[in-house]
Amino acid sequence: MADSIPLNPVRKSSKRIPYYNSARISRYSLEDEPSNLDEMPLMMSEEGFENDESDYQTLPRARVHQRRRGLGWFLLGGWKVLCGSCCDCLARVCRRKKELKARTVWLGCPEKCEEKYPKNAIKNQKYNIFTFVPGVLYQQFKFFLNLYFLVVACSQFVPSLKIGYLYTYWAPLAFVLAVTMVREAVDEVRRYQRDKEMNSQLYSKLTVRAKTQVKSSDIQVGDLIIVDKNQRIPADMIFLRTSEKNGSCFIRTDQLDGETDWKLKVAVGCTQRLPAVGDLFSISAYVYAQRPQLDIHSFEGNFTREDTDPQVRESLNIENTLWASTVVASGTVIGVVIYTGKETRSVLNTSNAKNKFGLLDLELNRLTKALFLAQVVLSVVMVAVQGFVGPWFRNLFRFVVLFSYIIPISLRVNLDMGKSAYGWMIMKDENIPGTVVRTSTIPEELGRLVYLLTDKTGTLTQNEMVFKRLHLGTVSYGTDTMDEIQNHIVQSYAQVTSQPSNGAGAGGSTPSRKTQTPGPKVRKSVSSRIHEAVKAIALCHNVTPVYESHAIVNGETESAEADQDFSDDNRTYQASSPDEVELVRWTQSVGLTLVNRDLTSLQLRTPSGQTLSFHILQIFPFTSESKRMGIIVREESTGDIAFYMKGADVAMASIVQYNDWLEEECGNMAREGLRTLVVAKKSLSEEQYQDFENRYNQAKLSVHDRGLKVAAVVESLEREMELLCLTGVEDQLQADVRPTLELLRNAGIKIWMLTGDKLETATCIAKSSHLVSRTQDIHVFKPISSRGEAHLELNAFRRKHDCALVISGDSLEVCLRYYEHEFVELACQCPAVVCCRCSPTQKAQIVTLLKQHTDNRTCAIGDGGNDVSMIQAADCGIGIEGKEGKQASLAADFSITQFKHIGRLLMVHGRNSYKRSAALGQFVMHRGMIISTMQAVFSSVFYFASVPLYQGFLMVGYATMYTMFPVFSLVLDQDVKPEMALLYPELYKDLTKGRSLSFKTFLIWVLISVYQGGILMYGALVLFEAEFVHVVAISFTALVLTELLMVALTIRTWHWLMVVAEFFSLGCYLASLAFLNEYFGIGRVSFGSFLDLSFITTWPFLWKVSAITLVSCLPLYIIKYLKRKFSPPSYSKLSS
Repeated sequence: MADSIPLNPVRKSSKRIPYYNSARISRYSLEDEPSNLDEMPLMMSEEGFENDESDYQTLPRARVHQRRRGLGWFLLGGWKVLCGSCCDCLARVCRRKKELKARTVWLGCPEKCEEKYPKNAIKNQKYNIFTFVPGVLYQQFKFFLNLYFLVVACSQFVPSLKIGYLYTYWAPLAFVLAVTMVREAVDEVRRYQRDKEMNSQLYSKLTVRAKTQVKSSDIQVGDLIIVDKNQRIPADMIFLRTSEKNGSCFIRTDQLDGETDWKLKVAVGCTQRLPAVGDLFSISAYVYAQRPQLDIHSFEGNFTREDTDPQVRESLNIENTLWASTVVASGTVIGVVIYTGKETRSVLNTSNAKNKFGLLDLELNRLTKALFLAQVVLSVVMVAVQGFVGPWFRNLFRFVVLFSYIIPISLRVNLDMGKSAYGWMIMKDENIPGTVVRTSTIPEELGRLVYLLTDKTGTLTQNEMVFKRLHLGTVSYGTDTMDEIQNHIVQSYAQVTSQPSNGAGAGGSTPSRKTQTPGPKVRKSVSSRIHEAVKAIALCHNVTPVYESHAIVNGETESAEADQDFSDDNRTYQASSPDEVELVRWTQSVGLTLVNRDLTSLQLRTPSGQTLSFHILQIFPFTSESKRMGIIVREESTGDIAFYMKGADVAMASIVQYNDWLEEECGNMAREGLRTLVVAKKSLSEEQYQDFENRYNQAKLSVHDRGLKVAAVVESLEREMELLCLTGVEDQLQADVRPTLELLRNAGIKIWMLTGDKLETATCIAKSSHLVSRTQDIHVFKPISSRGEAHLELNAFRRKHDCALVISGDSLEVCLRYYEHEFVELACQCPAVVCCRCSPTQKAQIVTLLKQHTDNRTCAIGDGGNDVSMIQAADCGIGIEGKEGKQASLAADFSITQFKHIGRLLMVHGRNSYKRSAALGQFVMHRGMIISTMQAVFSSVFYFASVPLYQGFLMVGYATMYTMFPVFSLVLDQDVKPEMALLYPELYKDLTKGRSLSFKTFLIWVLISVYQGGILMYGALVLFEAEFVHVVAISFTALVLTELLMVALTIRTWHWLMVVAEFFSLGCYLASLAFLNEYFGIGRVSFGSFLDLSFITTWPFLWKVSAITLVSCLPLYIIKYLKRKFSPPSYSKLSS
């Protein structure tokens, strides 16, 4: 199927036109040789590729036919489109968006700001005090069902159209609206309280005179704010100073990008060097910041100090920023606020919460429109048979009101109460403790899902690394043999100290000295190879040990440093990657401990307690392009210089000396789901290093192609390195992730993993969690930046079948820009998709794309603040309460405590909610249609008079006291036991097809209603000719009995409450017969005198009512029995 998809360039909206400028396209025509284009099986000519934008619009395939909009369009939903666009237009005029601009911010001088910037307040409320009532009413009456009830109820104020009592129309409508308003008001108050709590948090603000306390919502652009350790950063700031001596600090960004590893931030050098905090006001300085934007991973700006000669200018980048909603993890920081409120990165990346409506509600809305059409047709037929005599228009409207019970108002009441009942059942389920239902309007959506989009870190994984494997080529060590490594390390350092050589570190450099001496290579012993490997892992990283200070003297952090406890118990490691922290923890466990580190040096402690000092000469940090990091260190005791490097196997394979085991072992570890790192070493002489340093510094100063020149110099060192070892680290999965994902896959749910993490890590987790099965191929989408590259790569992907797709956020953006429809169509055929390096906005964009292109229901699950947009964009959002805070679980429709609970939530509760609501909805409609059929028969017998058959309390009682409890007890029904639903997840596939509520099932219920209504009315008229005045009492009694029997017919699994409801309703009806004399009359005439208990208790009455009821129900029981016997549904085969 994939081969048949033509890859046409998509033009969906005019917003994308800037991407197609002629300069860009002419560049493609140079890049893409005609020969390449000929190979591409795309429906695109070279002219189409090279055409200018204006020409492109004239190509036949790009022409969009304007839909003609006439009266038909207006009646079939056009009115709603027009109303919606008018409201949107008004809203845009009321809150016209201000253009975001770059700005100059003076330190500590908010009053110098050229423009007025937004208030730094968090606001998640949907309504305010003025818009609450209109807003809630609009949300209710935009549904056809409710609007219809409103019109019918209002018609009863017109005397000539009045049919019954006002309360029979207005009471149910008022009840529905009251319940909705109370529910919305409670939600709104909760949101207001949460916002108030966040906005009232106090922060220290620096002023010329002293420190003052200021509320988070009162912070302005230009303020100098002090943020303490473990405190949330209130607004986007530039990092000016820190209490840490090295001028840097760590921050936790889990609420921004979902990653729990800490990020290192560096203070502006000019302000960090100032002697005291107060000096920030003695200098004249400003920050130039770019305009606010979505990208959380980049920033461009400048810091300028004016009061020196010459001026001091420093360039600012992402390392100098502190974004709002992140948390300070070390030290105390001071920053100048540059963006507030709506302009902060976290708010720009959060989408507004939308009111969600389930697919079932939309399907019922369609069915009610069909019923309304039937009602109008029936009324026209009645008037037509009369011959359109007299005031026929008034009669037509009276008939419409008479048959208004075809669409029962109790439908909304029953469904809303049912939804609340399902929510209560989910929260009370002991198998999924801690589950919270936050949106009670969409529990049925859980039973209709086709796509599940999941976050990785904290959702599928615990983000806790465990060192599992060390491979030296000839020997491999696992978790059970780590004590051998420890023994080797203890022995090697014991030998070093016993040798009368120069200092503790001499032994550490003996192997490196051997490598420098020319001559035949001596095969090293296992002990010395382990020693070298562990030492390399302990040195090659970006980890900093941190010691908690116990006491603070006079409130000054500096004086507390004397009281720091440097013991092992008080030490924690900080790094931007949890892998690195685990590697350093592992070297500590085998005897080589990192005890201290700053920007220029680090110290290791040996098992014997001696300290090895190393001077850091150069660090080459990890980037997603290079996939490796390196460090050059000089051992202070011996003066030996060594270059250590670790990285992904794909990057390191060409750098290390030839070997025959690396590729095979990397494959083995990857199959186990381990994250692999290759560690290598090269010893340098002083001359070699000096030569390198000169070239490196020169490259760093060059103006043109600086990045390329620096990379070239570093690459000159990366040759023929000695391969030391291969490490395997496992990111521990959440409990029961593998069986849960398998369960969901068997249920026909396609799983997409969207993560902000690296490509290698994401691929590893996809394999280890069995998101991608072992037999499946993985197609890694190459990095692309142009339309031509996207074109070629999509063709390469299209030729592959049944393989999982791994794509990065940047490549995804390019694909969606040029080939949106084609890419989504190809990706939807994959068994699994992994998107890495995704921003929060991209995650939401992918969800929206799936909704638009597939028309299937989507579910998003995540646990961090960065998942909120995705959760809100999906049809059904699930949040996990995890280490990354409660932001996702508060924004979600359903909140769970563990990923494994999603299996039961969908298979059991999703199934039951959908099946029960479908049965309940159709039964309530049947209840209305049967009485409307009886009314039609009655009117036709009475010369088509628009007279009601049942009046006043009979109608209210019929919809409430007499039938409501048995009908509502359908919310306790279940077709399959929970254990069976979990054992056979394939049953879930049937639900996604929507067969429980379709036009076919609806038509069956219509036929049942017409048959039963006709039998009840004609039966009553035929059997009771002698007692015709009793026709109302007789037919109504038979009607109530029929409804109770029909409920029993529909139920699949009996519950004791269902039996109670049946007998209670029957008892209520029999008890009320004595009080309903006045209602058992025809039209306005009361024949109450004829309704006496002596007549009701006679045998003729009893056998005739029983006969009518039997004829209306028995055939249906027989049909149901035969169907179960000869064509049973899949679930009944299992349960039998």
